[in-house]
Amino acid sequence: MRTGSEPRTARSALRARFWLSLWGLVWALFGTVAFAIAGRSGWAIACGVLLLIVTVDLAVVLRHIRQGPHYQPGPDIPPYQPPDDRA
Repeated sequence: MRTGSEPRTARSALRARFWLSLWGLVWALFGTVAFAIAGRSGWAIACGVLLLIVTVDLAVVLRHIRQGPHYQPGPDIPPYQPPDDRA
């Protein structure tokens, strides 16, 4: 049940997503280089595309981390009362 205090108490998994993206970046880079050396151009291109996607995701995650926590509703908007579903 929502209480209205979620923006202040919510936890974000940005740090975990950062480390997973970094791990994916390393493996995609390794795969791109390894397949290029082995002469498997199709797999090298696939890993290169994955490398691009992971790089963009890492940039987005870093941007969100640098923005820091921010409370979205204004100070004049009070939290709403949770519904009373008791029977």
